[in-house]
Amino acid sequence: MSGMIVVGIAITTVALILLAGLYTLWVGGETSRTWSNRLMRYRVLAQFIAIVIIMTVLYFSSRH
Repeated sequence: MSGMIVVGIAITTVALILLAGLYTLWVGGETSRTWSNRLMRYRVLAQFIAIVIIMTVLYFSSRH
């Protein structure tokens, strides 16, 4: 059960970073130039970590 909470947190983190990146693209201007690419890089890293977490939870939940 605690594994599902960690998975939920990981997915929520990815979604929030994605929304923040899309918002900076929508705003445009200096904000977009400064933060948009950086946030999308953070999103890719967060997605990788989320996939590792999900695969780990699936591995240990299937071993029962």
